[in-house]
Amino acid sequence: MAKDYEIRPEQSVELLKELHILTRDGKLNQDSRRKLKQVYHLVQFIEPLIREVVADKGDVTVVDHGAGKSYLGFILYDLVLKALEVGEVIGIETREELVATTAALAERLGFTRMRFINETVAESISNDAIGKQVDIVTALHACNTATDDAIRFALQKDARFIVLVPCCQAEVAAELRRVKAKLLAGTPLGEIVRHGIHTREFGSQLTNVLRCLLLEAHGYQLTVTELVGWEHSMKNELIVAKKGQRRGGARERAEALLESFMLDGLRGRFIY
Repeated sequence: MAKDYEIRPEQSVELLKELHILTRDGKLNQDSRRKLKQVYHLVQFIEPLIREVVADKGDVTVVDHGAGKSYLGFILYDLVLKALEVGEVIGIETREELVATTAALAERLGFTRMRFINETVAESISNDAIGKQVDIVTALHACNTATDDAIRFALQKDARFIVLVPCCQAEVAAELRRVKAKLLAGTPLGEIVRHGIHTREFGSQLTNVLRCLLLEAHGYQLTVTELVGWEHSMKNELIVAKKGQRRGGARERAEALLESFMLDGLRGRFIY
């Protein structure tokens, strides 16, 4: 396998230039190497999932939420779906100018099985054009509650695999700050949120724990790991969920956590 920062032989150089990963004269700078390493690392996780779905049903639909410039979608298509000659990538993005730019690039490159939709993650749940069922849902650095909306989307679309790199988990931390005085007065656990930086970090950690419990309650088996080294990104947690059989207890553990930290107001987001 090529090193993380090397351009692979089958890779479209034109695509990498259009994504500004390569300069116009075909060079990589340090920032581009870091970006390419992250995307290649994700491809290593997602490619086996794509191949498993294709082997089972002969096709695959990947929905990428918060797609942005669609680095992941384009490189998955270029390195995996192009050779398989099946499969579709759907990018969901709220910024209209990015949707127009990525759609034009896909057309220019002949990536005919890519399409882009200008919607929020929440809006896309009820978009009939996407279909009632999708195979793989990704949400990479989808800000704040968009990750939770992507989970809800995946559950409603009965996705076989869900790949998340959560970002900007501010909601739980805000609720913890709101109930800080009660927590400090009522339980030694309140010490976790006494200081602002701890509140922010613990809120982020607790958010992802609750997301994992939600997925487990809906029958997903989880792998939780690092995306890349901490020197590359502080938002570094990678959650890969595979549809399996429901196991008891996850919902109850989530309810107990919410009760312990006086977060009952968030029950609807993490328990359903």
